[in-house]
Amino acid sequence: MNIKYTDLILDVDGVLTTGQFVYTIDGKFSKTFGPHDNDGIKLLKDKLNVCAITADHRGYEISRKRVVDDMGLQLTLVSEKDRLCWITENFDLSKTIYMGDGMHDAKIFEHVAYSIAPNNGFYTAKEKAKFVTQLKSGEGAVGEACLHILTLLKG
Repeated sequence: MNIKYTDLILDVDGVLTTGQFVYTIDGKFSKTFGPHDNDGIKLLKDKLNVCAITADHRGYEISRKRVVDDMGLQLTLVSEKDRLCWITENFDLSKTIYMGDGMHDAKIFEHVAYSIAPNNGFYTAKEKAKFVTQLKSGEGAVGEACLHILTLLKG
């Protein structure tokens, strides 16, 4: 059976970033995003609705700068506990690809059409994902996932 995928949802922290937060005495200072992920996303933008979500309200402006301003994606602030409900309300789960790295994302993997985890994701995410990248988050995992998705779209 060939599934018609329509959406790709990317978790930001631990997927588009290394998952590490750099703090100073004044609070969150930076996140590390990989350079190759946007190239992969560009290959999918005319084939899928690609968007990103984050639960990091304190680092939201850092994520917004990269994800919205630089990459041109929609970014939504959604807590981990509300993610499945939010995705269910806004997307057709049977046509959605979701990429996440954490224990909360692993629960979502059971409900979407296709799930992807980065190589350095939390072990429950990697166990439940249909595809695990060879590359790590923030180091090209999303770019690799996008190339993999292109093969899925070709059927």
